[in-house]
Amino acid sequence: MPFAQHPRPETLKSLSDAAPKPFWLDDPDRPESASALTESISTDLLIVGGGFSGLWTALLAKEAQPGRDVTLIEAGESANAASGRNGGFVAASLTHGLDNGHKRWPKELAALVKLGHANLDAIAQTVEKNGISCDFLFSGELAVATEPYQAESLRAVPQKAAPFGEKFEWLEREQIQALVHSPTYLGALFNPHFAMVNPARLAWGLRRVCLEAGVRLYERTPAISLDPEVSAINVRTPYGKIRAKRVALATNAFPPLLQHLSHYIVPVYDYVLVTEPLSAAQRAAIGWNERQGIGDTGNQFHYYRTTADGRILWGGYDAVYYRNNGLGPHLESNPESFGRLAEHFFQTFPQLEGLRFTHAWGGAIDTCSRFSPFWGTAHEGRTAYSVGFTGLGVGSTRFGAQVMLDLLDGNSTERTRLEMVRTKPLPFPPEPARSAVINLTRWSMDQADRNEGRRNLWLKTLDALGLGFDS
Repeated sequence: MPFAQHPRPETLKSLSDAAPKPFWLDDPDRPESASALTESISTDLLIVGGGFSGLWTALLAKEAQPGRDVTLIEAGESANAASGRNGGFVAASLTHGLDNGHKRWPKELAALVKLGHANLDAIAQTVEKNGISCDFLFSGELAVATEPYQAESLRAVPQKAAPFGEKFEWLEREQIQALVHSPTYLGALFNPHFAMVNPARLAWGLRRVCLEAGVRLYERTPAISLDPEVSAINVRTPYGKIRAKRVALATNAFPPLLQHLSHYIVPVYDYVLVTEPLSAAQRAAIGWNERQGIGDTGNQFHYYRTTADGRILWGGYDAVYYRNNGLGPHLESNPESFGRLAEHFFQTFPQLEGLRFTHAWGGAIDTCSRFSPFWGTAHEGRTAYSVGFTGLGVGSTRFGAQVMLDLLDGNSTERTRLEMVRTKPLPFPPEPARSAVINLTRWSMDQADRNEGRRNLWLKTLDALGLGFDS
């Protein structure tokens, strides 16, 4: 059966005590905020944005050239935006899945898979080498089928993926039910090279390593403007100025400092719940002893995982675009989405009826029309950017940081020679057409999920234009 549209009254009771804040950031061990910039300084490399993209850029820049003066500024606090609000799924994929990569870059997909696997392994090595306590676990991921047509599609993936270097395994209904007990599961695709992490603690760990390497960090310091000169970029902040030889923009879904990028990315809000810790009996009722990440495979999909203290994080399904690229704290709470998510949780795990949720929050994801990151430069190569991660940034931001540094240093590498790196997605139309197109697409995807995956004329048109996305 398709997922319910409306929650029952008893489901809403499970949300009555949920705190409106991200579970990962509700941590007594979060670091104290760094001071704001209150003077004029100069630096070799300025990084704007203190999430995963910015932190990886800073760390990799110092590792490559320890003598390079690197400065990072963050408008709020490190990890306070998308990097501390996501599910903690660390994928090897750089292309938002094999199908998306094959559709867009078939000739270099094998190389992209290889680079993605190496990137994930490098993240694991950084965590281990630097003693970052972030519950990093190579658990693998289960893509579960909840409809017969999904099972039919997933069953063919291992054979299709093998020539590109992926080693997926199809699990029949009895096999997946032996791992995780849900009456909705008809089968699953297992991806072994996949990790889970506490994303906020990973970001805070990277922050610590950056500081130990000599990176200068200023928090509560938004960049207001970029003013290029012949040999430098002047960046204005509320209480200071920075003269930088090079600038790396890592601002995710927030309004870009390069105005033209606003045509290519839109902020989409994703909503998440976390339960109270499960009792021993509740855990026995669902199995799930290996802590795999799980996602169902509709167009509107859920992602879910367990935490180190025995909770379940449950998010996704609704991906909400607010008119005129709407952003702000007032959009981080959405009772309608929270209620729908909770109902879908109990539909998936009816044996957990009565479990309560302790946290409910939302956050913005930067997405683009090709559903995977893109790069570029401005100011004669002295400014670089990496945006459009569409929800897979926990892993791929490290690769994106390497590309930005390659571009800023003028290095021709295997990464910069990729067609994926050299090309841009198609832009979104301006408002009011932007809202109309996005909402029509969301409605059409919902209809496909409720009609055995059948795509209507609008979705087929997007597919023909290379703009379709079928999860």
